[in-house]
Amino acid sequence: MNAAAEIGVIGGSGLYALLENAVEVEVSTPYGPPSDPITVAQVGDRRVAFLPRHGRDHRFPPHKIPYRANLWALRALGVRQIVAPCAVGGLRPELGPGTFVVPDQLIDRTSGRVQTFYDEGAVHVSFADPYCPAGRGVLLAAARDVAPVDGGAMVVVEGPRFSTRAESRWFTSIGGAVVNMTGHPEAVLARELALCYTTIALVTDLDAGVEGDEGVTQEEVFRVFAENTERLRGVLLEAVTELPVERACPCSAALDGIKLPFALP
Repeated sequence: MNAAAEIGVIGGSGLYALLENAVEVEVSTPYGPPSDPITVAQVGDRRVAFLPRHGRDHRFPPHKIPYRANLWALRALGVRQIVAPCAVGGLRPELGPGTFVVPDQLIDRTSGRVQTFYDEGAVHVSFADPYCPAGRGVLLAAARDVAPVDGGAMVVVEGPRFSTRAESRWFTSIGGAVVNMTGHPEAVLARELALCYTTIALVTDLDAGVEGDEGVTQEEVFRVFAENTERLRGVLLEAVTELPVERACPCSAALDGIKLPFALP
């Protein structure tokens, strides 16, 4: 079976498999192995690669995920468009558990993570709009039955701990809509490889400082994600068939005019 793919899906917590009749592919990269072997299958007319972000056994915590290996491996297979679902906490009362959000902005609050492929030379990519506009449109349409929220900033924290109440309130005050632990550096690494990258976020809880007396628990996050996995899977499988065959978005030109210190796969 052909192991090449044009579209990649990076699964988050609770989404460890997606494709049927898939072939498993081992990909080596200059940054070590990806989180797990990649599975590739046909979905409609498209070749799709799936990679569980944390590994199928959830062995990688957010700060230990091999982000560079994951993105490099997908590009090496031919992937040029990525859909990246994730679990998030809601930072506004109206963004309660079970809400789907298609963010349009990102606020990085991580620390210590390697967030570039370009350790040498002057390579500065535009990141004003971190998500692919074409991909966002496709995801919003594919998720129409779950009434997704269009837009909002995703605050990405280092983890693995959850936020304090004060942090949560601060994230809201600076314009955050949802909070997550894995959206960065994944998004910027995709941009550095001139890949289209779009995320759809499933709210699993209201963050600690939003309302109520209870803090966030891992059990709650996993429970809500599990309850919505089939809805999310349906959205993803429709979205990958509707992504444009020919890319006309700015993502594909992210590296135009820039001299790279090495060849891309």
